[in-house]
This record gives sequence, C-alpha cells and structure tokens, in this order.
Amino acid sequence: MTRGPHFKVALIGASGLLGRAVSNELASITRWQVVRTAFRHGDASTITLDILDEGAVREFIVDQVPDAIIVAAAERRPDVCENDPMLARALNVDALGSIASAAHEIGSWILSISTDYVFDGTRPPYHPDDAPNPLNAYGRSKLDGERALLRGGARSCVLRLPLLYGPVIDRGESAVTSLTPAIVESARGIAPALMDAWATRYPTFTPDVAVVIRQLLERHEIGEAVTGVQHWSGNEPMTKFDIAQRIAQVLNIDARITAQHTPTDTTPRPRNCHLASDALEVLKIGQRTPFDTAIRTVLQNWPWPTSL
Repeated sequence: MTRGPHFKVALIGASGLLGRAVSNELASITRWQVVRTAFRHGDASTITLDILDEGAVREFIVDQVPDAIIVAAAERRPDVCENDPMLARALNVDALGSIASAAHEIGSWILSISTDYVFDGTRPPYHPDDAPNPLNAYGRSKLDGERALLRGGARSCVLRLPLLYGPVIDRGESAVTSLTPAIVESARGIAPALMDAWATRYPTFTPDVAVVIRQLLERHEIGEAVTGVQHWSGNEPMTKFDIAQRIAQVLNIDARITAQHTPTDTTPRPRNCHLASDALEVLKIGQRTPFDTAIRTVLQNWPWPTSL
C-alpha cells in the first residue's frame, strides 16, 4: 500500500454522462495517473467495478492507493428512485459509505457528486449551509449519501450540482437532450410538444463541471484540499419550455411547443433549487459555457433529427 511518485486519481463511474466529461478533462493533465472504473459500459481503459460489492470496492481502493477519489456513479433518475427506494439507497448511500470507509483507511481525499434536489425549492438561492428538505426519494438518498460520506472520517468534499447536460451517447442520458424527440415530432405536425413551464432549472454543462473537478483536484495536489459541501451551477434560469425553444432554434425547426404551467410529474420535484456558487467562485474555481453555445455543440455532434 505504497503511493507512487505521481498524483493518482481514481474516477469511479467513468462511463456515465458526467464521468466521461471528467475523464476527458483529466486526460489533459499528463502529470497525473488516472484510474477509471465502470460497471456496464467500460472499455479497455477502464476497470470493471460494481460499487454495490463492498469487498470489491475496498480491494480496488486499497490496491490502487489513489491520492484522490472522484465518485461519479449513482442512481440519478428521480422516478427510478421513487419506485425502488431500496436500490436508490444501495447505490447512493451504502455504496458511498463503503467507498468513504476504504478512502479513510488509506488517507485519500474523496469528492462525491450530489444534487440540488436535497432542497425543497421554496427559498432559492441555496447556499451550502442552508437546511436541506428533499421532496422525493432521490433527494433523500443523495442527502443520506452526503451524510454517510461526511461522517465517514475521510477527507471529503460533496459537490452539489443541478440539471446536467453534455455530450451524450444516448439522448435519454440527460433531461435536456431527452426533450428533443418531442420537439422534432411537433415540427413534423404530429402533435404539439407539451413542456413544463412551472419549474425553473439551471442546466449545467458537464465539461464545465469537469473543469471545476479538475481545479478542485489541483488544489488537493498542492495541499489545499477543499472539504465539506460545495455548490456549482450554471447561471441561466430556464424551464423545460424555455430549453425546448432554445433547442428548436439550434435545430432550426419550426416546433410547436405548448407551455404547461402546473406540475405534472408523478414524482414530486422542487420548483426552484438554484445553487449559489459563491464559495467556489471566491476560490477562482469554475467555468460556464453559455447554454446556446454548449447545446449547439452537443446537438452538432449527434445525428439530429434523422436518428429519431
């Protein structure tokens, strides 16, 4: 259990929407050794790891002895969590507790991703020390995961994030790109696209989050590790109705989009959980790509709309 000469990062959950962006960002830091894990969608550059297997998690961390661990693996779909709270707890709480325990054993710094859904959305903007009050099983599981990590003894940081979007393998990976089929179908004259105009979201570009994580790692590398709860968020408030209109503009299609002004989700969701990012901004940490620029990049790199 001896650390090598280089700064070593373990990225757990490297194949997901955020994990891929973080992996790409860290690949540019040639002085670092990055060990990536995935569960189902790994490749030759990743180690297969089931985070529900406590023994395998401990063996991986103790064997690799990383200086830092980034946990990007989770169950992030609110409806799935609501329908299967035991699975949500296993992935978002118990697994994180196991990782934290092993990280504490070898003295690693650990960064875990959490969500704006730990708040009820009634009094934005939210700062890291504001009292959480999650409305659904997803938010509750992520809050319990935060607590499992922070009380686990490891030097740790929780990074809460809002709605994420970025380069996708499948458009369903993000609640932003998942709107596209209905938008395209509405332009074909089949039916208007009904879009939520009730909840305000702050869509955040995954490559920007990856820069935040890289900057946090750089601080740890020089002995100035950031710990506790932190927030990062895009700064453009939008409903899904607004997002859909912007996507239609980028695709240059005449979409018929109708605003829905009352909540329709079966799983309760908060109305506005804007995360205040001041604490990281004071540390000169952060990057924000304008939504129109970022979503254009995402859509131009996917065969829209002919693949729908």
